[in-house]
Amino acid sequence: MVTTVTTTTVTTITTIAAMGLTATLSIAATILLIFFMSTKELAAARGSGTSLRISRFVGIGIIPLLMIFVVVLVLQFIQLLS
Repeated sequence: MVTTVTTTTVTTITTIAAMGLTATLSIAATILLIFFMSTKELAAARGSGTSLRISRFVGIGIIPLLMIFVVVLVLQFIQLLS
């Protein structure tokens, strides 16, 4: 069990180093943005008081993640042009 965890940890760290920290954080931010947006839509569609509170709470995190997503897109576009 410990060997499996150690091997998995080393593999993950090596993958992150190979991909670059920026790419890894960009992927994580994009996945989190998709999760937040889908959660907000599903909670708003339900219509109950708790669901609307969840929808408003999740909406707080969407704006910063959306700004990160736009920065990532711009940087990828600049990298593509150069």
